[in-house]
Amino acid sequence: MRFQTVYTCSLLNAARHAAFGWEAAKMVLATSDEEWTEDVTRKPRSEIEEFVWSNHKPWIPKPLLSMHVRMGDKACEMKVVQFEEYMRLAERIRKRFPHLNSIWLSTEMQEVIDKSRSYPHWKFYYTKVKRQEGNRTMATYEASLGRETSTNYPLVNFLMATEADFFIGALGSTWCFLIDGMRNTGGKVMAGYLSVNKDRFW
Repeated sequence: MRFQTVYTCSLLNAARHAAFGWEAAKMVLATSDEEWTEDVTRKPRSEIEEFVWSNHKPWIPKPLLSMHVRMGDKACEMKVVQFEEYMRLAERIRKRFPHLNSIWLSTEMQEVIDKSRSYPHWKFYYTKVKRQEGNRTMATYEASLGRETSTNYPLVNFLMATEADFFIGALGSTWCFLIDGMRNTGGKVMAGYLSVNKDRFW
């Protein structure tokens, strides 16, 4: 997972392009030729500068907060809280980092996506997949997506969460526990982890 394959790179590139592509393109078009430094435009770079020292990562909004909202049938394992509680924690982070306004929202619930529109002072980004509505079980929902989509979009959310500057989740969620472990071993241990609950019921 740390060293992404061609397959995971293509998944992430498609997700980033869908979420951030329009915004990135507008920034490029708004940049005049004069703003490019002489060093970048005229001086040839050596191979070590080009392939080792440079950062070739795709553009994403910075800083970025990743938020995984788990609801639905997860209530049988842990205390489930509403989206408003996650946003309360997001506001808490923004008090410390006032330039934060972008959230990568990971959730299976359409209700959460709908509620995100009530926060116009935040920019929400998320994968464009069909989401769970009503009281359908997770198994039924995943089956409705098909094997490929139900595997790929959580993988994209997982990798985006590990790259984000901040993370809000639920300690009672195994998925959030895995994300936290990946972030801690990938240089994000000092970024912290804000959780809406303490642990599982069992």
